[in-house]
Formats: sequence, structure tokens, C-alpha cells
Amino acid sequence: MTHDIVPTSGALEGVDEIGALTAVRPSARQVAWQSMEFYAFIHFGMNTMTDREWGLGGEDPALFDPSDLDVDQWVSTIAAAGMTGVILTAKHHDGFCLWPSRVTAHSVAASGWREGKGDLVRLVADAARRYGLKFGVYLSPWDRTEATYGSGKAYDDFFVRQLEELLSGYGEVFSVWFDGANGEGPDGAHQRYDWERYYAVVRRLQPGAVISVCGPDVRWCGNEAGHTRPDEWSVVPAALRDAERVADHSQHVDDGAFSRLVRSGDEDLGSRAALAGRLDDLVWYPAEVNTSIRPGWFYHKHEDGSVRSADELFGLWCDAVGGNACLLLNVAPDPRGLLAAPDVAALTGLGERIRAFRNGVLDADVALSSGAPRTHAGEPVADWSVLARLAGDAAAPCVWRPEAGDAVPAVSLVLAGSTDIGAVVIREDITRGQRVERVVVIGVAGGREEVLAEADSVGYQRILRFPSRVVDEVKVRIDASRGLPAIRTVAVIDAEGARSGG
Repeated sequence: MTHDIVPTSGALEGVDEIGALTAVRPSARQVAWQSMEFYAFIHFGMNTMTDREWGLGGEDPALFDPSDLDVDQWVSTIAAAGMTGVILTAKHHDGFCLWPSRVTAHSVAASGWREGKGDLVRLVADAARRYGLKFGVYLSPWDRTEATYGSGKAYDDFFVRQLEELLSGYGEVFSVWFDGANGEGPDGAHQRYDWERYYAVVRRLQPGAVISVCGPDVRWCGNEAGHTRPDEWSVVPAALRDAERVADHSQHVDDGAFSRLVRSGDEDLGSRAALAGRLDDLVWYPAEVNTSIRPGWFYHKHEDGSVRSADELFGLWCDAVGGNACLLLNVAPDPRGLLAAPDVAALTGLGERIRAFRNGVLDADVALSSGAPRTHAGEPVADWSVLARLAGDAAAPCVWRPEAGDAVPAVSLVLAGSTDIGAVVIREDITRGQRVERVVVIGVAGGREEVLAEADSVGYQRILRFPSRVVDEVKVRIDASRGLPAIRTVAVIDAEGARSGG
């Protein structure tokens, strides 16, 4: 593998350093996952019926009997919100399985729902595909019902059989989501999970699926509040992949406070300063921001007045999807088996705001400081304006790489006339690594320049919003990068499209 070793202005010295940083690239499954951008968690199960967040285990399966279950209502609402997939809590910590598992009696097969013949995993997987969404599964390693939990290999055998059921009977799966929550306490059962064995099962049965959070493909952002770092890096120390470390930082007490807890530490995971001395042990480990539309993960009637508004959700979307992460937003159907009216209203409004943002991309004449856009095959692209389209990479995939001697690469987007703008979207071609280390957005009006926004990272996508300004030109300047930058999108959003959510 060859490395670009020509630093742009502001880059630190060191060919070996640049080579080490740019050599780390995503896998095909990671690229496919990041392009999904925004998808749903669905927390539904025994806890929905008992009005709890963490079940105690051993609950009577007869309690699970939703009266009006309508998975099409769930999935159509999720699709209308602009999401691209769903991840269902097939089994939460209480151990109750939403599919008729052959290795435990604690499942829907023992409930009165559909006379014990129902399979909720099947229903959601099929509904997702009807609405053009991808399907994923959450399977809690912690199980408060299974008698073998804490026994070592016997429980690992049990858990692997459940994984095999879920990953071989429901079609293609895009994500297998493991968390690290455990509330057993110092005197409770302790199970040392055989993570490598679990991962091998996923790779064998669903080779295209990412393994998330307690897994090697997708990194937990570190909180459940929706907080995103000022600059998110995908090239990070390999130690962050340690599943036991993730578990140590995960929830251990069902106290209701963890879902909105934000720690101030670990805000910088991937700058050159943060990676100094660790260049020989780096991995591509991109972030996922997971949070809930409600204070809790499962439905609780008393939270109907605390559903996040469409504007707040849009702000979360801009910060996460526009901050080199994917957004996993939880929705929680009620005991009837329906999404409640406040949730539907918020999600519908969110979808309207996201569509307004995407429809707010302005036409522009594009000028580059050097070089020209080219396809991945190396062919030049005649229509440079593809760089100014959010969907340009799908219609005419291209990437702009400035010439090696270009000290301060820049893109100029000249608008049709004086226009009120509110955001700029920048995307790197992450198949070539994450390179941009400093980007500045400048508005030009009547020949006068004003810095509108700046950031120290881009990655897959960066949405930089700012107070609206009337300009006739926008310049995006790359002040520092790890070797030659590789840019696939620079788009300007009008003020109306960018305004929603504050």
C-alpha cells in the first residue's frame, strides 16, 4: 500500500506519521454502515408490559400480550423520519425472547400473544424490508433468566445458539448490537463473555454485518444522551476496541440517570496529539451516537410529556450525522404495540426537517484551487458541480484531490445571486482514510470575506451550521490535512433548510 506523504499547510512534519495515519482504512462493511447515517432502535418486550427499564428475569411470559400490535405503524413512522434501518431488541437483560427460541422456554412461544405462535423478530424484519429499510438485532449478553449465566462455557454455548437462530433465520442483517450493561453487582453472577467466539459466529453467518459497541466495527460514543464530540475521529487507538473496557463504562445501575449522563473526559480520541506514541497500533473504529426519543428506552406512560421535539431531534441529527458518526435513535412502542401519538408527531416533524435540509442544497458554480474531480477509476469528471450535490456521489461518484504543490487547497462555490445561507456540508472519501485536520468556511458578500465556521475534522460527513448570512460566494479552505485531502462533497444549504432545530 502506498501513502500520500505531501503535507498541506499546517500539517506536522513526519512522513512516517502521515503514512501511519492514512494507511488506516475502513472495511467494506464499515463504509456501507456509515452510508446509512441514521437508523432506529426499537425497545419493546417484557419491560414494556411491566413498566420497567431493566426486568428482573423470570417474569411470567403470559404478561407479554400486546392487544393492537402493528409493526407497520412502527416501521412506516421510522421511514418517514428519514431513517434507513431498524435494530430490534430481540432479547433484553430480562432474558425474554421476542422469537420462539429453541434453547429456552422464556419466549413468545410461552405467551398468550397469537396463542404462542407469534414471532416478533420475523414481523419486524419483514416490515423493515417492505419499507426499504435494513434490519439489525440487539441481543443482550446479560441474561437474568437463564440458569447457566455466570457458569462460563455453558452460558457461552447457550448464547451462541441464540445468535445462530437470529442470524440464520431472518434474512440479511446489517448490525449485531451488543451492549455492556450489567447490574449483577459484586455479589452477583459474573460471566466472562467469549467475545471472540461471538464475533466468529457473526462473521460466519452475516459477513456483511457490523458488530457494534461491544464489538470491533462500530464504537460507542460514550454516552446515551446524544452528545457528540467537537471533532470525531475514526482512526483511534486499538485499545478502544476492548469489549471489557466498553462494559466497564456502560450502565451498571438502573437508576434512570445514565441515559442523560455526559462525561467530560475522552473528548479528543484521534488528533495527532492524542495519537502521539501510538501510531503502530491504530484501527478504523467509527462512532455511533445512540440515544432515545424519551428519557427511558422502554415506553412509560408518565414520559408522554417528555418526548423530544422534532427541533431537538433535528439538532441531534445535524450534530451526529453531521459529525462523522451515525445516529441510532430509539423509539419505544407502548403496551398496546403502537407508537404513541407524541412520538409519531415528533418523528414525522423530524422527517420534514431532514427533507427540507436536503432540499435546501443550492446550485453553484464550482472552482477548485488545483486539480480536478475524478472517478474512483481515475477518469476525470467534466461536471465539477457534482461536488456541490449531496447525492452527487451516487449519481456520478467522484473525488477531488488537489495537486501536491497546493499549499492551501480550497473550493469556491459561486451562487446564482445573493442568497441567505445557513450551513455547509463537507464529505471526505473515507475509503482513502480520514485526512482533513482543519477546514474553514468563508462567506463572501460584495467582495468582503467573513469566517462563518471552522472545524478540526471532517471524515464521512461534517455539517457546519452558523447564523444565517446573505452571501454570493462560499469558500471552503483546507488549512491542514494528513497528506492530500480527498473530498467528495462540498455543498451549501440555504438558511431555511438549515434553520430547523436552532
